[in-house]
Amino acid sequence: MEASELKAFTRNESGKGPARRFRKKGLIPAVFYGRDEETVHLSVNATDLQKILQKKRENVFIKLLIEGEKTMAKLSLIKELQVEPLSRRFYHADFYEVRMDHKLTLDVPLRFVGIPVGVQNGGELQHLKRDLKVSCLPSLLPDFIEIDVVGLEIGDSIKVQDIRVPEGIAVLDPGDVGVAMVAMVKVSVPQAETPTEGEAAAPAEGEEKPEEKE
Repeated sequence: MEASELKAFTRNESGKGPARRFRKKGLIPAVFYGRDEETVHLSVNATDLQKILQKKRENVFIKLLIEGEKTMAKLSLIKELQVEPLSRRFYHADFYEVRMDHKLTLDVPLRFVGIPVGVQNGGELQHLKRDLKVSCLPSLLPDFIEIDVVGLEIGDSIKVQDIRVPEGIAVLDPGDVGVAMVAMVKVSVPQAETPTEGEAAAPAEGEEKPEEKE
C-alpha cells in the first residue's frame, strides 16, 4: 500500500467565522480521530489535498504530518469529504486513523475485463454492482478487484460468490447478490399506423376517387 503525505496544522478555533477565514486562505477545516485517539482539530491545504485525490479517488491512504505543540505523523483514510455544491470546492474533511494491525472494512471498486461472448452475439453487458465490501488488513487492501467477463453468454451472470479474491481478504456482501450479467437486447418494432375511424383510405395509384353522394 502507498500513502501520500499531507501537511496539517492543529487549530484551536472552531465555528463558522474561523472556518470562513481558513477557507479564504486556501485551507480546509478538518478533524482527525480514531479508535483510541482523541479528536484533533486541523486545517489542511485545499490544493495539496486536491492533487492527492486527482491521482486516486477511492480508499486513499494519507500520512498526515501534523504540526502543533508537538509534531506527529498519523496514517489515515478520508472518512468524509464535504464539497460545496456549486463551486465544487472542498468544505470540510474527516480523517480516520489507520492502524496496520487492525482490519478495515471498505468498498473496493470492481474492474470488468474483456468483451463477453454474449455481447458479440448481440447481447448487452449490465453492471449490477460497481464495488465489493471487504474486510482486511491495510497492507492487503487492493486498489480494485478484477473480474473476467469474457466467457459470459447471453443469460449468464456473475454473483458475489463467484468472485475470487486474494488470500487474507474477506468479502462481506451476500453471495447471491448479482454483480454482472449479459442480457438480450430488446428491439422495439414500430407498428404500422391504421386509419382511425372516419378517415378515408387514400386511393391507390391509377384508381379513381369515388364520387361523393349528395
